[in-house]
Amino acid sequence: MCTYRVIHRLHHNHLYTEQDPDIALHGGYPRGTGYLVLKLLKDVTGQTAWKTYSYFFGSPAINATTSVAQRPLDDTSDALRAAARRDRWGVLAFHVTAPIVAFATGHGVQYLVLWVLPLITLLQAILRLRAICEHGAVTDFGSPLTAARTNLPGPPMRFLFFPHHVNYHIEHHLYPAVPHYRLPALHRALAARGILRGAEVRSLRETFARIFASPLRTDGQPAP
Repeated sequence: MCTYRVIHRLHHNHLYTEQDPDIALHGGYPRGTGYLVLKLLKDVTGQTAWKTYSYFFGSPAINATTSVAQRPLDDTSDALRAAARRDRWGVLAFHVTAPIVAFATGHGVQYLVLWVLPLITLLQAILRLRAICEHGAVTDFGSPLTAARTNLPGPPMRFLFFPHHVNYHIEHHLYPAVPHYRLPALHRALAARGILRGAEVRSLRETFARIFASPLRTDGQPAP
């Protein structure tokens, strides 16, 4: 999480620019239903998990435009860089120890089926789809009100895709220091003051229709 904190700060500071480390994940949508479905199928079959964990461990991301490697840990304080490195060793120690303990106590199959398998399959698709719901298929990158999206899902989708109120993504970009449990109140306060008028606040159904839509032509109309 310490490494992710460093990377996520760059995402906030450089949203939809070449320095945004997340743009390869959420940029360019809509790209068509077939494109997104194929990406999600690769996720649930475990083909992309290594990219996710390389990202969370702060490996360089290659900028698609400049072909320059972005090294997130090179752009932070010494204290955060040291904390991120300690964090990595802790994660590695857990993933070495956990299977040893699980198999030694007769719970190896449960460990593989209930922990490892979802970690490299279903979770990958959830992370991708949520990121695209938060930033994909927006039309105005000039403001956090329109370059990020707040999704309003029903209870089942909130439980599965948006735990801890992460669906309030505009609010998170406007005030990243606000803890997750205060985001609903922040949303209501912003709405009451008219600040969210014209912002990317949509039902999840609307968002899905946008991110699974056909690619747009240069004139802004859907491609045939």
